[in-house]
This record gives sequence, C-alpha cells and structure tokens, in this order.
Amino acid sequence: MFVPLFTAVLIGLLLAYLLAAEAEPEADSPPPPPLRPPAVPLVTHDPYLSVWSCADRLTDDVTRHWTGAPHALRGFARIDGQVWRFAGAEPSGVPVMEQTGLDVTLTRTTYRFGAGGVRVELECLSPVLANDLDLTGRPVTYLTVRAASADGAQHEVQVALDVAAAWSVDHPAQDVEWGRCALGEVEAVRAGARDQRVLGRAGDDLRIEWGWLYLAARRAPGVSLAACSARAALEAFQASGRAPESDDLNMPRRARADTPVLACAFNFGRIGADAAESWAMVAYDDVWCMELMDRRLRPYWRRDGSGPGELLRTAASERDAVRARCATFDEELGADLRAAGGERYARIATLAYRQCMAAHKLAADFDGSPLHFSKENFSNGCTGTVDVIYPAAPLFLLLSPRLVRAQLAPVLDYASSARWPWPFAPHDLGTYPLANGQAYGGGERTEENQMPVEESGNMLILLAALAKAEGSPDFALRWWSTLERWAAYLREKGMDPENQLCTDDFAGHLAHNVNLSAKAIVALGAFGMLCEMAGRRDDAAAYRDLAAGMASRWVETARDGERTLLAFDRPGTWSQKYNLVWDRILGLGLFPPEVTRREVVAYSSLQNRYGLPLDSRKDYTKTDWVVWSATLAESRQDFEALIGPLHDFAQETPDRVPLTDWYDTKDARKVGFQARSVVGGVFIKLLADADMWRKWRERAI
Repeated sequence: MFVPLFTAVLIGLLLAYLLAAEAEPEADSPPPPPLRPPAVPLVTHDPYLSVWSCADRLTDDVTRHWTGAPHALRGFARIDGQVWRFAGAEPSGVPVMEQTGLDVTLTRTTYRFGAGGVRVELECLSPVLANDLDLTGRPVTYLTVRAASADGAQHEVQVALDVAAAWSVDHPAQDVEWGRCALGEVEAVRAGARDQRVLGRAGDDLRIEWGWLYLAARRAPGVSLAACSARAALEAFQASGRAPESDDLNMPRRARADTPVLACAFNFGRIGADAAESWAMVAYDDVWCMELMDRRLRPYWRRDGSGPGELLRTAASERDAVRARCATFDEELGADLRAAGGERYARIATLAYRQCMAAHKLAADFDGSPLHFSKENFSNGCTGTVDVIYPAAPLFLLLSPRLVRAQLAPVLDYASSARWPWPFAPHDLGTYPLANGQAYGGGERTEENQMPVEESGNMLILLAALAKAEGSPDFALRWWSTLERWAAYLREKGMDPENQLCTDDFAGHLAHNVNLSAKAIVALGAFGMLCEMAGRRDDAAAYRDLAAGMASRWVETARDGERTLLAFDRPGTWSQKYNLVWDRILGLGLFPPEVTRREVVAYSSLQNRYGLPLDSRKDYTKTDWVVWSATLAESRQDFEALIGPLHDFAQETPDRVPLTDWYDTKDARKVGFQARSVVGGVFIKLLADADMWRKWRERAI
C-alpha cells in the first residue's frame, strides 16, 4: 500500500524517538537541595579515633567523638593581624568566619570560609581506602589548610589548628601528659593518658585511655608546633601568628584543666589570588589495639615492628600520592553510585562510607595476617557481631573481599573451637576491644537469647558471597564441618522458625518469622552453591532441591494478598523481605521474580514521609534494610522511589549524630543507634550489578 511521503517521515521520526528513548538510561529525579549531613566526618579511622562535626557550621559546636563526647578540633585564621575562628565553638569572643561551602566525598570533607577579604579552606582527608589494607589500617588524617585573597588585594595570613589532649582519654577528668618528637623531616607533638590503661576496659560508651595522640607537620619555614594550653595557643597566635615558643611544662594535669592541646601554626606571609597551602597530620598510636581469646593484638600498621616514627614519616612522604589516589577513588566510585541509583542514593552511600570504615579496627594476627573487628556502636558494644558483619558486608564484598575474610576468620575459629558448644553460629566474639568469647545472651552457657537461625543463615550467605567474589570456596573449606552443622540446623529449624531473636531484636522475640525463614532458605541455597563450587555435587543437588522446595512452600504460606506476612500465623501483617536480595545477587533463583515484584509494589503504598517502616508493628525502620528492599526493585524509578524518603530523613533529621540506622519514618527522629558499621549495607545496590561488582573487587590489594 502506498504511504504518503509526509506520513512516512512522521513514522520514521516516531520510531527513531522510541528507539532513542529506549536506549537512554532512566533520568534522575529533580536535583536534591544542598547537602546537610546529620553529622560531618572529620577524622575517621576506628571506634576510638572517630571525630565529627554535629552542626550546620563548623563553628556552631565543639567537634565530637561519635559517642557525643567533646573531642575538640579548633581552627583560626589571622588576616592582617585580625584573628578569626573557622573551626570549633570556642572562644566565643573571637569573631567567626562565614562558612561559604561544604563538600563531603567518600574520603574527604572540605569546608570553605570567608572573612577580611580572604578565602580559607580546611580539608580533612582520612584515606581509608578499603581496597588497600595498608591505608585502611594507617591511623592518619591529613588536615590541609589553604588561603587566597578574595578581594583582589594582598593580605598577610597565618592559619592555626589545635586538637585537644582529651582525645587520648576516656573522660576529661583523667590526667594527661605530653611531649615532642623530632622525626627527621617531620616534627610532632604528642599527648596521652598518664595512667596507660591498655585494653583495661570493654564497653560501648567509652573512649580510648592508652596510647598517644600525635599532631605532626613537615619541618619548614613558617611552620610551628607546641604542646600547651588552648588559651596559650590562641594568645601566641593572636600576638605573632605562631604557636607558642615553648611547650607547657605543667603536667600531668586533667584534660579539662586549662585545656591542654597540640597546636600548630602556618605563616603564609603575604598572599594574593593564588592559594597558599600547608598541612598537618593527626594520628593515633594505640600500641596494642585488641584482645582475641586473651591474646593481645597489634594494630595492622605495626605488624612488621613499625612505630610512630615510621608511621608519620611514611604518611608524610606519601601524602601527595595518597591525595591523588583518594581523589580518583572518590570520583570514580561516586560516579558509579550515581549511575546505579541517582544523586540521592550516592549521597547516602557517601555518608555511610567513612562511618562504616571507622566502626572497625584492623589488627594483625601473630603471623601478620589481617583481622578486622567491628564494634557495635551505640548498641551493646559487642565486637565481631555476626548480625552486624552481615549488613555491613556489601561495602567490603564490593571493595575488599580480603577484609571479609578478616572479619569472618575469627568467628569461624571460635565457632569451631571446643569453647563453642552449640550447633549454630555465635552472635559475637565479646565486647570491644576484648574479643574473648560471646558476651550476648546466654553466650557459651545457655541457649537463652541466642540467634540460631539468624546467625547461621548470615554466615552461610556471607561465605557464599565471598566465594563468589573470589571465584573459589577455598576459604570456606577450612571450616567445612562447622558449616555442615549450621546447614543441618537450618534444614531442621529454618522453614518455620521457633520463637527466637533475629537481628531486628529491638522489636522482641517473634515466632514464625517470614523474613527469617527467607534468610534460612537463601542460606541453604547458598550452602548448596558452596558445595557445587567445592565439587561436592551430590550434596549440592540435595541442598539445592531442599532450598527450592522450601521456597515453594514459603511462597504459598507467606502470601497475604499482594504482599507477604510478618509471621506465618499473623494475617493482615507485613514486613520488609530484605533477605531475598541475596537470592538475586548469588544467582540462586529460588524465589519466582513475581514475589519480589509484588513486594516492591506493596512497599510503595506502605511508605511514610521518611521511608518504609520495618514492618507493620511500628513506624520505625532500618536504614540498611530499606536500601536492601529497594534493591529488589527491577527499575531505577522504583528504586529511587524508595530511596528518596531515606535521603530526606538524612537531610532533615533533627538528631545531629553520625548516621543512625534506626529512626522513625514519620518524624525523622532517631529511635536508637548511631555511627554503626551496618550502614555499609547501602552499597548492596552495586553488588546487584555483576559487572560493577567485578570491576571493583578486581582492584582490591
């Protein structure tokens, strides 16, 4: 049939438009407002060396340890003889520079200020690159200051920084002492507790009370350092633009008495439009960092006998290279996060990154091999908690499978020892920093308040994910008989769990838990996958068939209309089924796709202003689980619809603490928890992309 030329052209244009639209990625939602983190990471390395700004402006409040205790970092600029304050809330009599900008990337935070015709920048770089264990374990943050004229005129500029000696004690009523070190090209001042209580206490709301805090800089004209009082540091800077000529000799004294600080000053001289730059390092040498089954462990950076001199000299010599590597890492991973889930998702992951890294300690075993210990911050202080390792694992599976090994090995050794009497996996290794045996529930004594299905399922899923990341089951084979016991336990107890705790234990015991059942089923499929990789084909087939049969039963018994139940015996209830995400990531194919499709549709109608509740019992939710549930979505649009309210919570919560993972979805208020490692789970979206996962895990050192 004849088609007029005009009609043919229209048809061609329409086809071209449709093809182009199909080829283009889904567009992001409208740009979010300027970033306002609930807390801004400054110095972030481990549970004791973790300092944050918990205010909109760096001058609004004292900087704080993640627990909320003051860990003061102060900054001053002297412009043409006039001193301005740009960091810290004191002294109030010093005029404040206007804060003109804040940038937060994965490894660095940069503040910008203006006053007196001059621009000043403060950059805090904690180079905790998960794919490089030497950098991850190096407790050094670079503090870089820059200054440039903003009005076209030249100005005389000096900049000063100081950190409180209170960083080195649990409580400011404790005595501190200080000194100085000459380390070749590097000069340093240091402070520490007079009474060095090395690994003397365990618990949650505690700061370190042993080891040494360092402030160091390269020897150069115009650079000066001192150990002195905060008052003396400021007075000397006001008078001369330098740190005091002499160190304070009135020691030891309480950390809160005439506030002892480690101070440095940089004289930029006369500057114009070209920025002048200088930098210092804040570091912590804890000497001994953990105890594992009554055996003391060194921090990983000390594994070859290195001390603080080598630490600071190496960090100084590598500073430029490290900054360049961090800039590349921030840019590339940031771009991948935006490509995977949009700007709002990338922001959440960026805030989670340093928080997750700083909630762990990298230690060395007796042979120098890495051991990586989580701390259950603002919860019960446990270390090596399996249901904390599990939600945090996506960050490490993506960037550093070696760190996943370092987290799981001590748990597996403990569970396989004569001390652990139960046929299921333990909950924890002890209370940080003493990993001397399970502290939670009945521990080694009774089965009371254990998490049998939860922790056994977590371990089997994590071991299968690690085997997939490494392309080998060899790590898991070292503890095979233990894994078989756990699989047997799940085979017996997992389909319809008894009245027992799960990781969401703050909600209390729950029998017939549907999401916990899903975890057990996925874990049995994961064990079948490990069997297949290990060449145990008969066992692989048996566990595959077992898991598939259980999944079929689950689909029928869990369904409640167009969604699934909270508990098998509670019609009209519902919960997030975040554990199903591993069925897709591991490629098990146990649950039909329509199950997760129905779930995602249901979630969109169950959201509140600030996100999807954990289940039908309460309005609160978990940050990590929301992202896992969102990752069940097959479309970018559905994913972003679940992520958007989570971003709004982080942006608008009135609780100024490092990102909480337990908050109310109606008013954005924290219910509990802060600064926990579990927020590393938000990186799970990148694991769901096989090519993305392969790209990053192949870069691990």
